[in-house]
Amino acid sequence: MKKQKKTGSVLVVGGGVGGIQAALDLAESGYYVYMVEKSSAIGGAMAQLDKTFPTNDCSLCILSPKLVECGRHLNIEILTLTEVTEVKEENGNYRVSLLQRPRYIDPNKCTACGNCAEKCPTKVPDEYNEGLGYRKAIHIKYAQAVPLAYVIDAEHCKYLTEGKCGLCATKFCKTGAIDFSQKPETKEITVGSIILAPGFDEFDPSPFYNYGYKRFKNVVTSIEFERILNASGPYKGEVLRPSDREHPKKVAFIQCVGSRDTAHPYCSSVCCTYAIKESVVAKEHNPDLDISIFFMDMRTQGKGFDAYYERAKTIHHIRFVRSKITDIKEDEATENLVLAYEAEDGKIRHEPFDMVVLSVGLEAAKTARELSRTFGIGLNEFNFCRTDRLQPLKTTKPGIFVAGAFQGPKDIPETVAQASAAVSESSCILADSRWTRTAKKEYPPERDVKGREPRIGVFVCHCGINIGGVVDVPDVKEYAKGLPHVCYAEENLYTCSQDTQERIKEKIREHDLNRVVVTACSPRTHEPLFQETLREAGLNRYLFEMANIRDHCSWVHMHEKEKATRKAKDLLKMAVSKAALLEPLEEITVDVINRALIIGGGLAGMTAALQLAKQGFECHLIEKEKALGGHMRKIYFMLDGKAPQAYLKRMIREVEENKLIHCHKNSQVVHTEGYIGNFKSSIRTGNPSAPEDLQIEHGIVIVATGAKEYEPKEYLYGRDERIMTQSQLEKRISEFRDPNAPVDLSGDACRSVVMIQCVASRCEELPYCSKVCCSQAIKNALRLKEINPDCEVYILYRDVRSYGLNEIYYREAREKGVIFIRYDEDKKPAIRINDSNSKPGDICLKVYDEVLGRDILIRADLLVLSVPVIPNENEALAKTLKVPLTSDGFFLEAHVKLRPVDFATEGVFLCGLAHSPKPVDETVSQAIAAAARASIPLSKGKVKVEPIFSVIDKEKCIGCALCEEICAFNAIRLIQEDGKSKAETIKASCKGCGTCAASCPQNAISMQHFDNNQINAQIQAMG
Repeated sequence: MKKQKKTGSVLVVGGGVGGIQAALDLAESGYYVYMVEKSSAIGGAMAQLDKTFPTNDCSLCILSPKLVECGRHLNIEILTLTEVTEVKEENGNYRVSLLQRPRYIDPNKCTACGNCAEKCPTKVPDEYNEGLGYRKAIHIKYAQAVPLAYVIDAEHCKYLTEGKCGLCATKFCKTGAIDFSQKPETKEITVGSIILAPGFDEFDPSPFYNYGYKRFKNVVTSIEFERILNASGPYKGEVLRPSDREHPKKVAFIQCVGSRDTAHPYCSSVCCTYAIKESVVAKEHNPDLDISIFFMDMRTQGKGFDAYYERAKTIHHIRFVRSKITDIKEDEATENLVLAYEAEDGKIRHEPFDMVVLSVGLEAAKTARELSRTFGIGLNEFNFCRTDRLQPLKTTKPGIFVAGAFQGPKDIPETVAQASAAVSESSCILADSRWTRTAKKEYPPERDVKGREPRIGVFVCHCGINIGGVVDVPDVKEYAKGLPHVCYAEENLYTCSQDTQERIKEKIREHDLNRVVVTACSPRTHEPLFQETLREAGLNRYLFEMANIRDHCSWVHMHEKEKATRKAKDLLKMAVSKAALLEPLEEITVDVINRALIIGGGLAGMTAALQLAKQGFECHLIEKEKALGGHMRKIYFMLDGKAPQAYLKRMIREVEENKLIHCHKNSQVVHTEGYIGNFKSSIRTGNPSAPEDLQIEHGIVIVATGAKEYEPKEYLYGRDERIMTQSQLEKRISEFRDPNAPVDLSGDACRSVVMIQCVASRCEELPYCSKVCCSQAIKNALRLKEINPDCEVYILYRDVRSYGLNEIYYREAREKGVIFIRYDEDKKPAIRINDSNSKPGDICLKVYDEVLGRDILIRADLLVLSVPVIPNENEALAKTLKVPLTSDGFFLEAHVKLRPVDFATEGVFLCGLAHSPKPVDETVSQAIAAAARASIPLSKGKVKVEPIFSVIDKEKCIGCALCEEICAFNAIRLIQEDGKSKAETIKASCKGCGTCAASCPQNAISMQHFDNNQINAQIQAMG
């Protein structure tokens, strides 16, 4: 049968952070993308957030470059105000019908000047600010919106509802962009694959009468509080009470509102940590603020999140109260609120607060059922998309994949990883159609500025009040005008917004600028955005300089406004001094070896290898053990009851039989050199007594080295076979019918089992949460109850972290009689084994019960320790790959939110337990995501390397080899010229760190873009 040809285009439904990541990865991988978004702009829920945790990045600041990149990408067609009405399978593709509602504005004519909105007489509650402020009937969703064009609200516009007014079109719009004659339009497209990323809806707590939401003005939701905190929010970033616009002194957060209840029995996963983040940010605004968080279990299970929790307690002095809220009353005279709550000792307490924040949960999108019918996909009982734990991206319909919170409640990094993973799944079925629908971006000729007098343009960003609330931006702008070579200076509300990018290009042409300085936030996130803008204007990318007056100024000097303004001027002066000396640089293009090296043959490594092989890429899979499988070999059953060992065996067989995957077992990477597209690795393989070295050339690296289980030193482990870890218990449960098993789990020998959580974790030595232990204990407890219903199972815990849909199994465990007893870190359970001459002594546990307020004794036939996942010995590999580790020893990604599977070192990617502890489904998603990110350079065949590298003056070089010795990236080598040793830079390997230049005794090395003259100019500017 003839194979049906797939079209090289993909439909992405949803314009939130997941949809944006999927669209960008698809476009860079060689596909044309239709992005459908039901609202007037892309950005989704992340565009409403103030800051992200644990990095404290401004949410829109890190999202904005992605928005603009998405908006101006030639191979991404953004269709806002659009919904999918019908989907039909047709010749192996999908025929999709779209309905686009009218904007009543021509986005090609709209300049976003705002005259229309300023004059519009109709005000309506602003949904972007959660109804805490007002917008006009003609409006723009938010200042950095993409597309940056106004939209008319047909339900409230007087002209469209009553035939009155219309002055915006006839009098105030100077470009003729307003068109009231627009009608809904239908459109049909053909795509080869579909990615669903419609996001979630926040829970509406109005029906919870006891919380007083909508009855009491000073009770707000956590999303409303995000907008209150935000510089672009209704109160311009001041923490104010809605009732009287006064500064509150005491604020309470209430957790699990719309989560872990009868209507929403699942955990929303993110609420605990975002409450901590909002508390920390609020304290940054007002250090004297008294904040209490009322919670049941503190679920900060993500990478770095437990440390954030501890900092909130110890540094920011946020109070955490384990309790259950029973009621909220209002004092009518003061509009203050009184919380009634049941404390852990069972007593009811009352406490007054000025303001209450409800940490609301995540619900499936309200359109979920409609999406299910339209796309023919299945939903689970909570209306999230139904998937399998081992195949978390696949819906029940082939060719349709899911990403983000539509699959279940999740945080931003998991959403971004799933989005990239969905791209890889799409690529597996569309790989033959890469580059068949895409267009190549054409740039204007690059202007020759060599020898010309510098003409510098300066753009100073308010960033709402992130900068403008501390730094006197107009004063900085006026100061810029007086600096040498500055021909133009202006201030912008958001310099990273789409309209300002167009304005920068316009001013470059208008004032014949040949250098640009942006005084704003971090070049780490924004420099590529502005460099692209310069190139679109006909200037070389490297004629750009950035001064960070947010992170380095307004944020760290928020209470010293005059000094902050002076420092901002100094930073600007330094940037302008360097910019005057900038020269055009030529980017290096290198060929990519069409081959991958994957280090680690566990679940993550094998998943990544299979994904790349399905896309047609050759892979070398390196596994240090004699067999593939890794930690997955120790998982015999999952929470949902499925047995993964058969799946694992099929996967191993598929990997070993795939002609594009070369398995190297009992092997290790001993050395890697090179750069993205051109790596060379030495693999030591075979018997340790007679090893063989193999050289492999490859274009990318994926690190999937896994982790290991901590071997406990606590609770007499190793001295008694009845004391074991959870994984050892799991193995025994899987063998319980074996008559030779050490313990009969179904008989009298197993009448009482005690499990202790957080053994050696969440402590000073291992301060992180391993994320899987609570669910593993619940899983094993349920199995024990299934084997022996009369067995008493006790779980001694600090916080039960059965996040997401795993909460359902926690509830089931309690219903089946599993007893959960909480203990504090400073009151850990104590163990004693009673002496006995005739039989093994009884295992006795003493634990302080917080509810009863006294010690209790438990006799145990088995003691099971939930121990942490700890990193492998990663130091040597990290050194050879030139990638960083966290303080805990796991590998450190490039950006915790938006680049969760990339390293800062280009061409090297990360997934699985090597990144951090995580369950099977998250490991699979991350592995597939790493394959997606790796496939981008592999599919392009060529990559550009940044031209910031060391330049060696051969006349001065004496060949001492010091630079070669100290270069951490093996980017310098000695060569022979006229019989003399001279140093030479391998340009594509150089990372521009400058160590060689700083160390050269002959001053023979300089750095492009950071040469001595430029650095000295900055230093002198400060003098």
